Formats: sequence, structure tokens, C-alpha cells
Amino acid sequence: MRVAAKPAPGAEYFTAPRHPNQRRYEALRAYFTEGLTVAEAGDRAGYTRSAMASLLRDFRAGRLELFAPPGRPGPKTAPAKDRARIRVTELRREGLSVYEISARLRAEGTPLNRTGVGQVLAEEGFGRLLRGPAPAASTSPATSGRDTQLPRAAVMDFAAFPARADTRLAGLLLAIPDLVSLDLPALIRAAGYPGTSVIPAVSWLLSLLALKLTGTRRVSHVDDLLGDPASGLLAGLAVLPKKSALTDYSYRLSHDHQRKFLAALDKKMISSGLATADEAVFDLDFHAVMHWGHDPVLEKHYVPTRSQRARSVLTFFAQDTGTHNLVYANADISKATQNREVIAFCDHWKTVCGHDPKMLIMDQKVTTQAVLGELDARGVKFATLRMRSASLMKHINSLASKDYKTITLDRAGPHNRPRVHEDPAVTLTSYPGTVRQLIVTGLGRDAPTVIITNDSQIKTRALVTQYARRMTIEQRLAEIIQAFCADALSSAVNLNVDLDVVLCVLAQALLAAFRNRLGPGYATATPDTIQRRFLETAGTIINDDDTITVTLNRRAYSPVLRQSELRTGTTVPWWQNRRLRFQFS
Repeated sequence: MRVAAKPAPGAEYFTAPRHPNQRRYEALRAYFTEGLTVAEAGDRAGYTRSAMASLLRDFRAGRLELFAPPGRPGPKTAPAKDRARIRVTELRREGLSVYEISARLRAEGTPLNRTGVGQVLAEEGFGRLLRGPAPAASTSPATSGRDTQLPRAAVMDFAAFPARADTRLAGLLLAIPDLVSLDLPALIRAAGYPGTSVIPAVSWLLSLLALKLTGTRRVSHVDDLLGDPASGLLAGLAVLPKKSALTDYSYRLSHDHQRKFLAALDKKMISSGLATADEAVFDLDFHAVMHWGHDPVLEKHYVPTRSQRARSVLTFFAQDTGTHNLVYANADISKATQNREVIAFCDHWKTVCGHDPKMLIMDQKVTTQAVLGELDARGVKFATLRMRSASLMKHINSLASKDYKTITLDRAGPHNRPRVHEDPAVTLTSYPGTVRQLIVTGLGRDAPTVIITNDSQIKTRALVTQYARRMTIEQRLAEIIQAFCADALSSAVNLNVDLDVVLCVLAQALLAAFRNRLGPGYATATPDTIQRRFLETAGTIINDDDTITVTLNRRAYSPVLRQSELRTGTTVPWWQNRRLRFQFS
């Protein structure tokens, strides 16, 4: 006699479906393929005979959609492209290039960058525009459609700056008071960033920062900002440097420049309340920026968005848990050095504050057990996850309900009463000594979470709460990817990406400072919200002797700015100490 095989784990998903569409599918499949009657098929899925008959009627009539159609990747709508589609087609038929079309749309009040213009043209069936042997005077044969009448990048001559200039990026200048508060020129001097005979170092960094604050995806897209006076004014230049100059400058820098800059920036962030020195608890995480080419020099790292290993540049970030602001970034990492990045961060923080971090909270893949032993020897507390090996799972499965205790976390949501079993002294394979181990269930995951720490004094509830909050660093990384295009790989060279991620840390610090001045209603606003509601505000720049007055156009969120502390009257060092004032139209 043959014994029926025991159902495999997970079979209940198919034998007892819960989703309504899955129940409908199983009922219809049983009727059509297994020969069951209407009543039998309905009874199996929990439907009455009449409900099953209605289901069959709707299915045969084509009114029942059991499976959602697959969606295409990327954004589902593109309102800016849709608004400009007809006009883009008209301008291409007049013979204009993508550069000229983008400039014309910006002047007409329906801005669309050249990438969007190119996509619209491709969707409408237009090929690349081929210039004849004698191009118009306003174009360059090397780059069709580029306006070569723009002035060369140079320090702003305020005597030649117009008395009044309209701009679509007047809100971009709202970042200047916080740049002055952080004393950006002093940070750049401390880092040793080089200048050139024409452009000082502070203007180079501000030119690159302008791309981050405006959400410009790549350095090669700087052309979208060249025609706007506010972008050049932010950097103290008549016009921003072109893409080749910006790229060339970034390749002149080393990781030592970025390291010194972050050390000086963190000191300023601590003094201004954007980071905490006393608590010194940090969340650590890696982020792989995927490379879409086939550069053999790049190593393969796990890319979560692709759920696979792919050629990418590995970046590392540290977040202050007290303020949820990023304080450290590094892209000069290889597989051979990534495990020791936690030690590099400890060295960095000791340079900033004179002492090691108090506690580091990280995922299990950030470092190794041997490096955890080094942290313990330095007196640095840590909390991380332990991989669930076969022997550990055997121990977990042997625990009874009475071995757990329920704790209450101080957070909203359905998973605020987890159950915890604690082992006070557990040995690990490569860790010298013992660690404290917490097996936690009820945090919203199918398998138990196993937390290990060398901190024997912290209370169980505080430790679980601290680790549960570690997810905020993943939220912070998602925010900088959204707002500052951190996933648009600037280069296949790690050192170039290193500058890119450090600029993301600076941009996030600026918007965090600006958000604090907007009031408690914006305490949790994301950087892209700040960009969209405030930095993208159009207006007018008025040049009046020793004062630059920025008149911001009226928008729905203007009352928020009126009630905030705009720090009007700020003296700007890279404007030859001219003052910056804000007013509203």
C-alpha cells in the first residue's frame, strides 16, 4: 500500500488560498479541469452554489480579470513629457536639435530636459538630427545644437550682472544661508580641494553641488542649468563650467580630500545640531551602485534592486541615529577592504570627536566576526544580526513558548509586542569571547530575528528598539537616491563616485538644516519634497550694489516660507561679501 506523501512546507498557500482572486482561480480550475460540479467546486473554495454560478457567468462573459497585466519597469506616467509632446514634434519638424528644443521649451514655460526631449523624439519615430557640413553659427559640429554663445565659466563680475534677471531656480538660492552657516569655504580649505587660475575651489564644489540640489541626474546633463542665472550665482560664477570641465575636475581629487572634508563637515554638523557627539550611535550599511556597462575592472556586488550580484561600485554610509542624518560616505572600497570599513569609520569619528563611536548597529554582512572582535577590543559596542545556521535553527526550534518573554516597543504599528528569548553568553566561530544573543519573534518576519551584541548593560527592550530603528538608514539611502540621483553612476572609477556620494551627504545636511527652519510640520519631509516645493520655485534676481535680492514667486507653499526663518541679510563670502536678501512677490 502506497502511503501519501506528506505535503511540503508552504503547501497551505495552494490548498487554503486566502487572496480573493486566488480563491476564484482555484474554484474555476477545479470546475473546468477536475470535473467537479458547480456545487462541489464552490464548496471546496468556500462559495455557495449561487456564488459559484455567478463566478462562472462572469468568467465566460470576459468580465472577470484574475491576474493583473504585467507592468513595464520605470515610472508609469511622465506628465512633463506628455505636456510637451506636441510642441517637441513641432520644433523638430522645424529642424531644431534636442538642445535647442529643450531651451525653447524652458523659455515657453514648459521645461523638459534634453534627455526627456530625446525620449519623446524616439517615441514619435524621429531619428538623430544630422547637421550639414555648414552648421548654423549657434551650433557646434562636435555637439549638435549646443549654444556656444554662453560666456566662459569665470568668477561672477557683479558689475556686469544685469540689474534684474528672471530665473526658474530662484529657490535654489535658499540653500546659501545654510552653506554660509556651515562655513563651506573653511571646509574646502580644510579638505585641500584645489582651485584653478580661473575658478576657485569653492566654486567648483558648488557647481557640482548645484547638480545634486536640482536633481540633475548626471554631470553630462549640466547643459540643462547653463542658461539659468541662479545656478551660476549659487557658485559665484557667470555660468557653470561645462560637463568636460566638471568631469576633469572630479578626476583631480583623491579619497584623502573627501576624508578631510567629511571630518570638517561633521564637526560643523555637531556644532549646529545636525549630528550628535555625546550619544554617538550610528547605523551602518552598504549600497551597491549598479554599472550598466561591461567594464571588467568593476567587481560584482549584490544589488538589492536586481536581487542578484552585478558589476557595481560599492558605497558605504553611516547615519547618526539621533538626528537620522548621514555623517559619512565612502566609495573607495573593494571586496578586499569592505569588511574593515567599520574600522575606517571608527577612525574617522575619533578624528572628529576625539573618541570612538559609542555603538554601531549594522547588518550581518557589513563585517566579519574577527572585525567585531577588534571593535570589542576598542571598547566599541555593536549590535548586528547572526546568520541562522542549521545548528542555530535547531536551537531555536527546541525552544518552548515559556522560554520567551513579551516586550512592548515604543512605536506604532502591529509589530510592537515581539517575544524575546535571551542567551547571555554565546560563543561564535571566529569571535574572541562571548556575545549576548537575542532571538526575537513577532517583528513582522516569518523567521526569527537573531541579534547579537557585546553590550551586556543595555536593556532588552532598548536593544530591540535600537535595532528595529536601523531600517531608517535604508529609508535615508532611498531618499538620497530619489532626490540626488545617487544611483546614476557618475563613473566606473571609484574615486569619482567617492566625490559623488560625499556631495550627497553635504546636500542632505543642507536640506536637513533648511527643513529644521521650516517648522515642525516638515520634520519628516524627504529631500525630494523640499526640492519640489521650495528649491524649484521661480522668481527674479535683483542686483543692487552690495545686495542681491531674490524675489520668490507666489506658490501654494509660500506661506510656509514666510513663517520660517529665512536668514535674510546673509553675507556671502564667495560673492565678494555681498548680502543676500529674500522677499516674496
